[in-house]
Parts: sequence; structure tokens; C-alpha cells
Amino acid sequence: MTPEEERDAALTELARLRAGLAVGLTAEQSARLTGTTPEELSADAQSFATELGITGPPAPTPRSGGSRGGDVGSVAGTIAAGAAEYARKHPKREAAPELPTSGRNPFQQRTYEMNGQ
Repeated sequence: MTPEEERDAALTELARLRAGLAVGLTAEQSARLTGTTPEELSADAQSFATELGITGPPAPTPRSGGSRGGDVGSVAGTIAAGAAEYARKHPKREAAPELPTSGRNPFQQRTYEMNGQ
């Protein structure tokens, strides 16, 4: 198959897919459409969808919580409201008290002793 024939086959497949998806057909159903122009493919897709009882593309699934998410409060999106909500959800922890180290490693242990000095 020449590159031009491959290109034409890909464009035809794309046109079938676009025509089928526009009326609610699946990709497998769209592969069965016949026609050479977008208008012919669109007409064939419409008649095929009518035969199958498909009335149109499926409706989008509604999003839970709206576009802002479910955990956003009713305060109208101010920075202060967001900071307060974060502080409420993430309470501050007390810092551990610092131990005096005298400039040395507090975990260092002497495992030997020097004799004679």
C-alpha cells in the first residue's frame, strides 16, 4: 500500500468515526458505515442509528459536587476562607523540644577507650 493510499484510508476511517460518534454510534458500529463523502457518511450514520433506536450521543455524566469539588465551603472563594478551611482540616502540631547538643552528634557513642593517656 502506498503512503497516499494509507493516508486516504486513515482519512476515510476518521470520517466514519466522526459521523458515527456525532449520532451516538460506537466506534465498532461506525466502522460499518458506507460512503465516500462526509455528507454520505453522515446520512448513513443517521439512518443506521435510527434503525438501532439510538436517538443521539449519550448525555454527559453529571459531576458530583459541581465544578468546585465537594469539600469547598459556601464562602465565595476568598483566600482567607481557603486558609481557614486548611487550618481547620490540618491542625498545627507542637514542635519537639530541642535538646542541647553542645555542637556534637547526640547519637554518637563511644565504643572504645584509649589507655595510657
